[in-house]
Amino acid sequence: MACEDDVTTSAMPQTVHLNVGGKRFSTTISTLTQRDSDSMLGAMFSGRHKLKLEEKGTVFIDRDGTHFRHILNWLRDGAVPMLDHAESYELLREAEYFQLRGLIDALALAHAHMTSKADEDEPELTRKEVIMCLQQSRVRLRGVNLSGQDLSKLDLAGVDFSYANITRTFFSRANLHLAIFRESHAENSNFTNACLKECDFAGANLKGALLVEATLQSANLQDATLVGASLFGADLRSAHMQNADLTNANLEKANLENANLKGAILANANLTGANLTRAYLRDVDLRETRLGGATLNGANLQGANR
Repeated sequence: MACEDDVTTSAMPQTVHLNVGGKRFSTTISTLTQRDSDSMLGAMFSGRHKLKLEEKGTVFIDRDGTHFRHILNWLRDGAVPMLDHAESYELLREAEYFQLRGLIDALALAHAHMTSKADEDEPELTRKEVIMCLQQSRVRLRGVNLSGQDLSKLDLAGVDFSYANITRTFFSRANLHLAIFRESHAENSNFTNACLKECDFAGANLKGALLVEATLQSANLQDATLVGASLFGADLRSAHMQNADLTNANLEKANLENANLKGAILANANLTGANLTRAYLRDVDLRETRLGGATLNGANLQGANR
């Protein structure tokens, strides 16, 4: 049995040894803390916390170490690896876990550019033309093809995107308050850190979409397809998610207080550490849902299978 000791990073040598899910890595404290000091790794090795050491002074991290070398390379020099879609999504989940916001954005942007180049359908409007449309009093982009377009950081509040093709479209940090996305095609689109408060996504296809730390308070996601979507840390308070398909979705650390999930499909969804206080989960099948550390105070679980 390995001997473990408590030690602060101030007492550790500058070179540290890590055991990430059985894979061994060696790096420096400066590498782990300088590029993203607000990340989990930055906090762990900041000197403010005691760490448990294995035998031979190794720090154990209970994660799959498959992609951890990519995380270290990004921390060292900002390198973003060229990966296929499945591997990129796996690395994104690790970046989310370690709270590496810079890497999350870089992966999302790289994916958006890669997929937009591969898309045979050219968008009907450029970013500049969309900005010109925004100067009108009421903007409707219903049914418009904006696939692969970069609309990040724009003020798109109240815009009607119903039935639009916005697959792989980049909305990161955009203001989309009260925007309408009914029946839109938004597969693999990026809404990271976007304001989607009170948006209407009823019936929309958001398969594989990135909604990391997005604000979706009181949003309408009824009957939406969110298979494999990432809603890590998203604000879904009072969201309407009846009959939404969240199969394999990542809702880790999401805030679902007072959300209505009646009839939602949560097969293999990740709700680790999520806030489900007073959420409506009546008759929902939770048997294949990961709920470790989730808060369920006051949740309506009548008829739910767990």
